[in-house]
Amino acid sequence: MRATLNIPDSLVRDLLRVTGEKKKTKAICMALDDYIRSRRKEKLLALSGKVEFDLDWQKMEETELEGMKNREARRKPR
Repeated sequence: MRATLNIPDSLVRDLLRVTGEKKKTKAICMALDDYIRSRRKEKLLALSGKVEFDLDWQKMEETELEGMKNREARRKPR
């Protein structure tokens, strides 16, 4: 997507230096990707302690296998 942005020259120069990129577009895309990834991590970490679940994979597997057996039993002609 093309966009016209007013970004201070000093900020772009610093970004090019920090990223090691030669092209402004690539450096800005890298910075945006990093920013988005960072914000997503922050939001995910903010959920710490707020989401509670009990992951008993063995019980889940037993339930799933039981359901599969029940479905198979219903499919078989009697």
